[in-house]
Amino acid sequence: MSTQRSPILRVSNLGKRITLHILGGAVIEPFSSVSFDVDEGEFVAIVGPSGSGKSSVVKTIHRTYLATQGSAFYRTAAGQDVDLASIPDRQVLELRRKEIGFVSQFLKVEPRVPAVDIVARPLMRAGVDETEARGRAAALLDRLDVPERLWQSYPALFSGGEQQRINIARALIGEPRLLLADEPTSALDATNTGRVVETLLEARNNGLTVIGVFHDIDLIERIADRVVVMGNGRVERSGQVGEIEIPRFALQQEFAPRV
Repeated sequence: MSTQRSPILRVSNLGKRITLHILGGAVIEPFSSVSFDVDEGEFVAIVGPSGSGKSSVVKTIHRTYLATQGSAFYRTAAGQDVDLASIPDRQVLELRRKEIGFVSQFLKVEPRVPAVDIVARPLMRAGVDETEARGRAAALLDRLDVPERLWQSYPALFSGGEQQRINIARALIGEPRLLLADEPTSALDATNTGRVVETLLEARNNGLTVIGVFHDIDLIERIADRVVVMGNGRVERSGQVGEIEIPRFALQQEFAPRV
């Protein structure tokens, strides 16, 4: 468990509402009034049944979704507190480039770009020499057991588990301070889940903070420090792993929120 008590992220009263004009102005609310802090170097797992809003919370912190209420104050490497819910887009993009990584359930990349280049691009955009960037990408792909024969191939041709490992490698290669993950191991078998876990634990030991959506209770108990339990779009309870009961939910993808 993390022994640091300095929050890197303070989520306060965060919420998201969407007006569906095509449905006569019906309003859906994926989540509302969500609050929790995350300490630097901590691993926080968000759990809940399908439709509880957990994936939407992670995407709103990442700014894939825009919040309609509340704040998500992130402390940057320079020690500045910035509200991810309201800062300009250009500042969000800069933080993503340098400090905040994201792993989604599905890999979305440009077509006809080799896997090794997809993983290496964050380094090249940060000014790392192309040869060095590709070398570091290859080392990480090897660590995650992506077969070398696939490195020059296109991820659109890969299995779901192989694509997920490309996604994880791309998010980790820039050594972010904060990693946001939406079911990052959902398509992996036990062996490859183990490799991902080892990689995440090593990164956490080097200071990485993780906030992730997970369903695998055994995995949560192995790697997480704390659990946030969501239901009906709100935080129902939270606590340290080992001190709070972690409910077991069906392994389902999160679909439409409440209308």
